[in-house]
Amino acid sequence: MANKLSSLAHTKWLCKYHIVFTPKYRRKIIYNQYRQDLQNDIRLLCQYKGVKILEGHMMPDHVHLLLSIPPKLSISSFMGYLKGKSALMMFDQHANLKYKFGNRRFWSEGYYVSTVGMNETTIKKYI
Repeated sequence: MANKLSSLAHTKWLCKYHIVFTPKYRRKIIYNQYRQDLQNDIRLLCQYKGVKILEGHMMPDHVHLLLSIPPKLSISSFMGYLKGKSALMMFDQHANLKYKFGNRRFWSEGYYVSTVGMNETTIKKYI
């Protein structure tokens, strides 16, 4: 994929981030019956905010995403939105999760993020 610039009203930008986050207690729950619903929820939430998913993979106990986030959004506010809303959506879709994850906390605190420069192909291969 070529390094294609995106634009806002007065801005040209190319902001790509490699993000990794885990379920609470690093439970191996993503490959179960929840995987497809979680993928759909993350796609929908990214679409709402104008974030493009360039690459993504769900491991049994963590999620890798390569995202193109516009500069009008901070990474921390977007990740708070993504993890918070996806957790609420998962608890609404699967009522039995509230017994495994008390207090409606599906994701663990924190996440890993790194900027992607010219080594995008290397990170895509890793994901």
